[in-house]
Amino acid sequence: MSYARVRCVGLVGVTGHVVQVEADLAPGLPTVAITGLPDTALHEARDRVRAAVVNSGRVWPNRRITINLLPATLPKQGSGFDLAIAVAVLGSAGELPLAPLDQVVLLGELGLDGTVRPVRGALPMVAAVARTGHHRVIVPFGNATEAGMIPGVRIHAVRTLRQLADFLTDGIPLPDPPEAAPASCTPTPDLADLAGQGLGRRALEVAAAGGHHLALLGPPGAGKSMLAERLPSVLPELPDDAAMEVTSLHSIAGLLPPEGQLIRRPPFQAPHHTATVSALIGGGTGLARPGAVSLAHRGVLLLDEAPEFNRNVLDALRQPLEHGRVRLARSRGTAEYPARIQLVLAANPCPCAKPSGDVSCDCTPLARRRYLGRLSGPLLDRVDIQVTVRRVRAAELTEEFAGGEPSAVVAARVATARAAAVERWSGLGRRSNAEMPGPVLRRPPWRLPGTDIRELRARLDRGSLSARGFDRVLRLAWTIADLDGRERPDAEDIREAIGLRTGEAL
Repeated sequence: MSYARVRCVGLVGVTGHVVQVEADLAPGLPTVAITGLPDTALHEARDRVRAAVVNSGRVWPNRRITINLLPATLPKQGSGFDLAIAVAVLGSAGELPLAPLDQVVLLGELGLDGTVRPVRGALPMVAAVARTGHHRVIVPFGNATEAGMIPGVRIHAVRTLRQLADFLTDGIPLPDPPEAAPASCTPTPDLADLAGQGLGRRALEVAAAGGHHLALLGPPGAGKSMLAERLPSVLPELPDDAAMEVTSLHSIAGLLPPEGQLIRRPPFQAPHHTATVSALIGGGTGLARPGAVSLAHRGVLLLDEAPEFNRNVLDALRQPLEHGRVRLARSRGTAEYPARIQLVLAANPCPCAKPSGDVSCDCTPLARRRYLGRLSGPLLDRVDIQVTVRRVRAAELTEEFAGGEPSAVVAARVATARAAAVERWSGLGRRSNAEMPGPVLRRPPWRLPGTDIRELRARLDRGSLSARGFDRVLRLAWTIADLDGRERPDAEDIREAIGLRTGEAL
């Protein structure tokens, strides 16, 4: 028989698709042709696979070899098809019996010596296998603990092509995956390290409780970056579905922790201000890869020194902030990645950024306007909380000060507030106040009394708040009420929400 077929998995974005790998041998000059929309890495598989087969003690057929990847309309990328291609070729040549691989999926990149090397995206690949009803997967040993996170799928780990060939020809059992190593405990920054900043702490707690975006303005050294870096420490752990999404994205990017555990803590990304649109949003040739905004999915994206970012980079965030997803169209297809983040912008008030602030600022009013003007109005309009933090006083920095609560205490209040929001909005398919559509909050039974929102309506009529800002104040008010243990916001909650939204003194 000169034809054989095995199964593999290809990724488009974060979604896996089971791919049939066909191999056919025909008379003619020895050559290898790969069809089915392969990328450059797949075209190079011809030489990798041939060397791996020969160095594993097997005979490479000197015939015309056609390898087809089905469905042919699905773009294929990466080196994870190597193992399946090698087995299909050897099966079509009669070198290996393929009956033991019925309903089995193969994943792995081949080294020239026949070693089976780990691949990126093993977790969403195995999840796709489970979704399509297959129950056995052969993966590289380095991906075994990661693949074992998916329930209902039996994982076998191989180190070399020779080991897999011995299993097929002699029935030598393949080893089960190793047990996952205990997750490493990395210390996280704590709010107890922060001196003063009562307004900043309150804004951070409200942002954490409701999932709101946050902008922190103020002189250098006031604690803006310290506040932002401690936001993940007060966020609750991710539920199973969100943890699987986050772990899959990090698997695709090759950033999964070595112990092979689900990522339970909200991720934190802080790209440098020289980052490009592709680095922030995602990109690359062929099919686009996830960027920092997707790697921060269900977590925090901090843009420190935000006005130093290119304006087109900042404006590229507007669509992900609105929809919680990134859709990237490239020549080889369209990739879609989740990107539901909490954005934190930190900015100095002017280019000179002297620690004493406005007292000794050398910048002209025009220079100050231009500097903060790099943060466009449409972007800032999507940021729920916008506060100005003041420089730290000596007494706060050098003496015992009250109110310096640790992250654990704040996290407990945040968890209670989030639980209240989940219970209230679960019937509408939402997890947090920040995700609630404005029209829902403006209609019964969630519409607030006219006397409570009188000031909010007046600001909308005067034009000091946009319609989007009106809805965001309502969301903030619900979060404030949740933190204070009330079932519905009142006029005081609306007033505080306006202050957090506009940056006015509370």
